[in-house]
Amino acid sequence: MAALTLDELRSHFSVRPGYLSACMVGAPPRETVEALTGDLGAWGEGHRDPARYGAAVERARGAFARLNSVETDRVAVGSQVSVFASVVAGSLPEGSEVLLVEGDFSSMVFPFLVQQQLGRLTVRCVPLERLAEAVTPSTTLVSFSLVQSATGRLADAEAVVEAAQRHGAATFVDTTQAVGWMPVDASRFDATVCHAYKWLCAPRGTTFFTVSEEFAERLHPFTANWYSGDDVWGSCYGPEMRLASSARRFDVSPAWQAWYGTAPAVELFASADIAAVQRHCVGLANALRRHLGEPESESAIVTWPDPDGSVIAALAAADIAGSSRAGRARVAFHLWNDEADIDRVCGALGLA
Repeated sequence: MAALTLDELRSHFSVRPGYLSACMVGAPPRETVEALTGDLGAWGEGHRDPARYGAAVERARGAFARLNSVETDRVAVGSQVSVFASVVAGSLPEGSEVLLVEGDFSSMVFPFLVQQQLGRLTVRCVPLERLAEAVTPSTTLVSFSLVQSATGRLADAEAVVEAAQRHGAATFVDTTQAVGWMPVDASRFDATVCHAYKWLCAPRGTTFFTVSEEFAERLHPFTANWYSGDDVWGSCYGPEMRLASSARRFDVSPAWQAWYGTAPAVELFASADIAAVQRHCVGLANALRRHLGEPESESAIVTWPDPDGSVIAALAAADIAGSSRAGRARVAFHLWNDEADIDRVCGALGLA
């Protein structure tokens, strides 16, 4: 089947003008709203079938695998980025060195710092632009966000992967601020993690973890539970434990309703021309950067200095949804945005 065009994908959304905050919370497609509304009504009547939720989880898992160019058996599901980061951090051998990015999102930092406090790991933090050159033969793992949350800056993933492979280090990548607006090939990395409630426009509480077969053998399933069993419904009671041989052994018991709304959202993006979405989003972002006097970039996220919060206050007064991070105003352009949103921002800030 031909991929959905940008216009076809946009037809599934009814997002208000001025919503420029997909990097904080995505807006759901109508299919997700309908799924959650219908499920809430059925729940209220006592018609709740766990098997139906399990089917939604598998639909979402398969769609995410297609979207990220990996096999379905390489995808685990959970609820939060930090849970999977903690599995990776806790599985590293004692004495490992982990290379992190200064200012990266804390869910990709704190799990490793906890292990450092326990005396198990050594953590080094470097600026994003120095990440690839900072990899050395002593580096065990490079952990970073593909797109930085605070600034929208893109990591030079090719350079980092090349450096990691040259020095025998593994790569663990947070793709939360990337998947949905830019093509991502998760098979390039040893492991990735992605929360779906931002650019994939799903309910909060659904996260995907991709892991290569080789790297999975180096991880301990610290979160083992009934849902990570080889036979899910046959794993409800101990003490016998048979975990799945695939990445499912890292599954975390799903928040049912959230997954019922996630499946249709991720399926839409897996059926779409994401390269067209990227061109649209980056084009709008760069148009705003020109008005702001900021250098152009390949990111759909635009940030600029706002130390006193006056910029974000002006946007809010004009009913423009943005956010403030690390002393900077932040807006994001997704598939539903258009040139009129640029005019709204410029009008709110008094820009020509």
